[in-house]
Amino acid sequence: MSDNFASTLALAGSSVALGAVLAALAWTASQRGEELSLKTKRRLQKLLEEEGDDEEEKGGARVGRRRSVGGKGTAPAAADDDEDYWALRCGFSMEEARLQADEEHEAAKNKTPQQVLVDMQKGNARFWMGAAHRPEASAFERRALISKQFPLTAVLGCSDSRVPVEIVFDQGLGDMFVVRVAGNFLDNTTTASLEYAVHHLSVKVLMVMGHEGCGAIKAAQLPTADIGNEPACLGNLLAGLKQGLNEGDLKAIRDSKAHDREAVTTNVKRQVEKLTQDKGIMEQ
Repeated sequence: MSDNFASTLALAGSSVALGAVLAALAWTASQRGEELSLKTKRRLQKLLEEEGDDEEEKGGARVGRRRSVGGKGTAPAAADDDEDYWALRCGFSMEEARLQADEEHEAAKNKTPQQVLVDMQKGNARFWMGAAHRPEASAFERRALISKQFPLTAVLGCSDSRVPVEIVFDQGLGDMFVVRVAGNFLDNTTTASLEYAVHHLSVKVLMVMGHEGCGAIKAAQLPTADIGNEPACLGNLLAGLKQGLNEGDLKAIRDSKAHDREAVTTNVKRQVEKLTQDKGIMEQ
């Protein structure tokens, strides 16, 4: 440990403000010209964001919980023996962000479709049990995503405000390529978006997600004359959904909830069948 770093730690144990200590450490590292690892930079970025979360505005004055090093207070893990951990205060370059994106892209390539599907199932279970992680990318991770995206899953979902796909599967920024439209219906536009995900983003899993209580599916079961009274574009969408529903079989189901579930399931199966008939997707 250098003398400069040791003296800075000693100051941290006294009443020196945390921001000044971090700035001094960043200056020390920059003077020594040391290269810092991306992993270390990510750790400090998380720390700095947590530090910001701890601060509150009270009566116009900023009040924060001070973290000290080498004295009383809560210090982050590895703060006592990892100079680089603090020196990252100097920030990140776009080149480092691109390298980070490349690292994560390579790791994503190694995942199998089954592993990706299991991750989604686990995320959905967390959401359902009220234990979602609500993953939020750090500033560095968001910067890394500027240069490229590499989602592992493409999802055709409904535009219903109650079923946001990323939240339902407890996924974060850049994890999923999502196409949402009323009734999770395949037409030229939605099919083109999914073809892009398959051909150019190389997603590992392609999914159609329906949901109970779907207003579009209920409306598609109205008489054709009623659908004809809707605005032209909406009427066309409902008519297309109606063609994929086995209304004769659905009418035989007396229980309203069972009827709803069967209609939604039938529509999802129909959209999946249409995807399997798309050579541009199936050839991949």
